[in-house]
Parts: sequence; C-alpha cells; structure tokens
Amino acid sequence: MKTIQANQTVKIPKTLKVSVKARKVTVEGPRGKLTRDFKHVAVDMRMIGKQQLMVEKWFGIRKELAVVRTVCSHIENMIKGVTKGFLYKMRSVYAHFPINLAISEQGSLVEIRNFLGEKYIRRVVMPKGVTCKNSPNQKDEIIVEGNSIELVSQAAARIQQSTTVKNKDIRKFLDGVYVSEKTTVEGV
Repeated sequence: MKTIQANQTVKIPKTLKVSVKARKVTVEGPRGKLTRDFKHVAVDMRMIGKQQLMVEKWFGIRKELAVVRTVCSHIENMIKGVTKGFLYKMRSVYAHFPINLAISEQGSLVEIRNFLGEKYIRRVVMPKGVTCKNSPNQKDEIIVEGNSIELVSQAAARIQQSTTVKNKDIRKFLDGVYVSEKTTVEGV
C-alpha cells in the first residue's frame, strides 16, 4: 500500500550554513565544508527557514519511505562532521611479531611493516580530507580523523583489511590492526 506523503525534518544549528539545490546538500561549519549529492534518491528536499531542512517522499511504498530517514541521517552526520569531526582510534594486535605502523606524507600514508614477520610493506593511502597520526599516549595505536564519517570509516576499513590473515585459521591468528574506539575530534 502506498503512503500519500512521508516527511522528516533536520534541525540545523545556528552556527552552520546549509544550502540545498537540486538534491545537492552543502553544509558549512567551523571545521570546513561538506557536500553530498542525493540525486540517486527520489525525494523532495527543501529548506524551511534557516534552521530546518525537510526531506519528503510522495506516494511511496514501505521500502521507498525508508530512504527519507536514511537521507536525514546522512545530513545529520554531515552536520556533526563540520562541527565536531570524526575520530577513530585503531590498535595493532599481535602475538609474536610486533607490527610496525609508520605514518608518512603528512599523515596521508600508513605503512604496515613486519605483519606476521613478512617482509612485504603494506601501504594504505588515506582519502582526501582524512589524516592519520600516531597516538601520543598509547603504544601501537593510530588515530584516523576527518570531517566526513564515510571517508574516515573507509580509511579505517582499508587499514584493517590490509592486515587480513591468509591461509591460516583466523580463530588462532588474531594479528592485525583493529578499530578500538569511535568518537569525535572536539570531544577529546
């Protein structure tokens, strides 16, 4: 059964500047600017005054109505990103061979050495807008931070997946680099 109209609004803080044009949302805040295109989603988006953005779907079935809340969640993540930023802490776990994490090129490249005693150097390039640094107060920990939650989590996933153990029992060989904490930059 089709629902005639479903909508949801996103509240925008006074410190931010949000604009919508042809389903392309731009959020500007103290930490920078994020832009995201929602052209692949068949919804209506418009500003209600300066402090509210409305996302609505007309004549949609249940699966199509679910996209309204999804789009709102993406916009809320953009708002949180330009105000507080996103920060993932990653720890290296090893049983015998100590994993060496080296960060170079101003925090845009992570080199993983001595994983399971291998001589091969794993290199992970950070996406644009994401930086990586060694933790100042914790051994074998790196900090991945940026404004976009998608890019930060993608960078963390690339680091984690570069250290997957091949041709061994993964219940026994637990070595790797794993996300230990997800938080915001400003709250730290």
